Amino acid sequence: MTFQPSVISSQPQVNSNQYTVSSGLSDWTSNVFDCCDDCGICLCGTFVPCILECKVAQDSGETCCLAFLPGSSVPLRTNMRHKYRIEGSVCQDWCMMFCLYHCGLCQMAREQKMRS
Repeated sequence: MTFQPSVISSQPQVNSNQYTVSSGLSDWTSNVFDCCDDCGICLCGTFVPCILECKVAQDSGETCCLAFLPGSSVPLRTNMRHKYRIEGSVCQDWCMMFCLYHCGLCQMAREQKMRS
């Protein structure tokens, strides 16, 4: 028995398609300084932020008591970003809620209102 090599007359072709990979992340529907876009949320966030944070927590499926725990606004904001697939990071959430608490809280309330 003799071995006869097969002759390759053509190379297999690879079909390469270009795909655009999208992260699927969006932005907030309002800017952090758009507080006056909704005067009710703005007034509540300015004068009784614990009530507004309680409402934001309840609308997120959390207990109202979350608003009275120190630092609870950061995980609340992070949870909202993940739920609505908003771009950002935990570090940005912490900076926002530490430096601009009232504006960040109002932004979260407006976001919930726009998406509900």
